[in-house]
Amino acid sequence: MISTKQTAIIEGDKPMNINRQTAIKENKMKITAAKLIRWSGLSAMVAGIIFAGIQPIHPPDVLASVNTSAFIIITSLKTVMCLFGLFGIAGLYARHVEETGWLGLAGYLLLTIFYAVQMCFAFAEPLILPLLTTVAPTFVESVMGLSSGAGGPMNLGAFEVIYHGVSVLYLLGLLLFGIAIFRAGILSRWAAVLLAISGPLAIIMSLLPHQIARLAAMPMGFALIWLGYALWSERRATASEPVPGRASLELSKTAAE
Repeated sequence: MISTKQTAIIEGDKPMNINRQTAIKENKMKITAAKLIRWSGLSAMVAGIIFAGIQPIHPPDVLASVNTSAFIIITSLKTVMCLFGLFGIAGLYARHVEETGWLGLAGYLLLTIFYAVQMCFAFAEPLILPLLTTVAPTFVESVMGLSSGAGGPMNLGAFEVIYHGVSVLYLLGLLLFGIAIFRAGILSRWAAVLLAISGPLAIIMSLLPHQIARLAAMPMGFALIWLGYALWSERRATASEPVPGRASLELSKTAAE
């Protein structure tokens, strides 16, 4: 026979167990800054994989390429790359924000502006340029000339200035951000060196034919993959957080007994 007192205790334990399970579940589902930074490592890896992967297979930057399936698919991937790159760079900076100081902030802002503006160009390439190949071929040819460095028959004005300005931000941002991460010494320093030299290397290889010069972007992609993986796989000791309401539940259970 179970006494009335024992029945009351058993029944009283049920809501406490339910509340405890709910509290544990909520604690596991809670989004923390550490989790967001860790997930940004995956984002950096995706951006790096796309950036490095498209360079050897990118169609020539000429008018005849614009309406091809390869051009539309690869330029669409550029937009995806920019989105993941924004989140990935933000996570890398957040992980090093206390150690990199103004140098890290400058590199982060330059790369963020690069990705934001580049995303606008990348968005227009597969969705707008193919529609203009017949009605405004001179404009399309001139835009393609920006990418290849060959120039075009049309003066693009501010469009051209912004495009080249963003390229400078990219090169300088890589150098500053790479140096800042190297000095912080948290993630792989070799990956930081690879990121930093990607900018100067791109300048040197720009003297080569464009299809070969494109390969200069691959070290930057590899560096992002490397740093992203290091950020994702990083294990940091974290203080265990008490489950909300756990102490009160234990106290109630003790009092009931």
